[in-house]
Parts: sequence; C-alpha cells; structure tokens
Amino acid sequence: MAGRPLLWHCWRNLAAAPSVGAIVIAAPPDAVDLVPEIIPNATVLTCYAGSDIAGAESESTVLVVAGGATRRDSVAAALAATPAEYGIILVHDAARALTPPELIETVAEAVRSGHDAVIPGLPVVDTIKEVSGDGRVVATVDREALRAVQTPQGFRREILAKAHMLPPGEHTDDAGMVELMGAPVHTVAGHPRALKITTPWDLVIAETILRVDG
Repeated sequence: MAGRPLLWHCWRNLAAAPSVGAIVIAAPPDAVDLVPEIIPNATVLTCYAGSDIAGAESESTVLVVAGGATRRDSVAAALAATPAEYGIILVHDAARALTPPELIETVAEAVRSGHDAVIPGLPVVDTIKEVSGDGRVVATVDREALRAVQTPQGFRREILAKAHMLPPGEHTDDAGMVELMGAPVHTVAGHPRALKITTPWDLVIAETILRVDG
C-alpha cells in the first residue's frame, strides 16, 4: 500500500501514539524473520518450551514472536512476550493499518481512566436484517444499539490474562472473551480510518485515503 506493506503503516501509526511504549508483533511462524526487514530495529524473540522467551530482555521497543494457529493463540503469544512493566495492553489488527494515533490514544486513556476493557466502534448505518437459513427475513434489527467494532481493543493486563485462561471456544475477539467472564466492556467512538483492509476493494479505499490525507 503506497509502496509499503500494511504492517509498516500499522507500525508507523502505533509508534506515533504517545501512550505506546512497546509493540509486540505476532507474525506467521514462517514470516517471523521477515519482520525486521519491514520494521526498523525489530527484535525477533525465540520461543522455547512453554512460555519461556529468549531475548525478552532486549531494549528494543518492537518485538516479534511467532503467532499461533488462531487469533487467540497469537494474542496469547504476544501477551507472554510483552514486558511485565506494561499494565495496559492494546490488541490491534495489522489489517487496520490506517488506524490513527488519536484513536489509539483514546482507547488507552479510557483504560487508564478505570475501565477494564475498552473497544472502539462506529454506529451501523446500514439496515440490518436477521435472515433464516433458507434466506427468509426473520426480523429487522434495531441498528441504534449496534456498533461495528474496530481495534485496538484495550485491556488491563490482568483482565486480558484471565480471559485467555478460559476454555477454548469460538471467540472472534478478545473483548468477547472478557464478556464471557462477566466483566464490563466499555465503548468509545471509533474512526473511519480504522477500516479493516481484507479485500482488493478495501485496498483501493485505503490507497485513496493515503493519497488524500497522507
């Protein structure tokens, strides 16, 4: 995108947020060694048995670990590698590479203000229909109470760690795991630039944003 990988754009915006002290990237196992070619001064950490990490004492502010087979596994690997002094954890998707630093700061500040878990979201603007398996409309959902959730999602570290002790299940995000624990999840206003880039059309939109806004 604009001559750079999505990961580079994601790193640039995270690094520009004053609240971000360290970035831990959970990369596909076969791509771990490629990250330092994209991100300046990134340090690859070698994982051994259990959650022991070799190199975690590195002073680098960008650490790279091998992710897992699922999102949950990858977040767990990154959490294990995050230096212990960080009590607030932001879980972010590299696919939301244009998320602006101000949204990152908003999420971090909401956790600092006392919320255990925080998610950014945008109001749903489309009419939403609940549809049966055979394609029949069952109901029209009230969109006023709906939000399209973005990242980063912010957590007090101990809450996120407890959520990752839950039994395996179908969890689409970390906030959903926190909800299963019965802990409250707070919402803040999201940002249009935090779109998820997963299709060629999304990439066209992202390229246009970069040309217009930089």
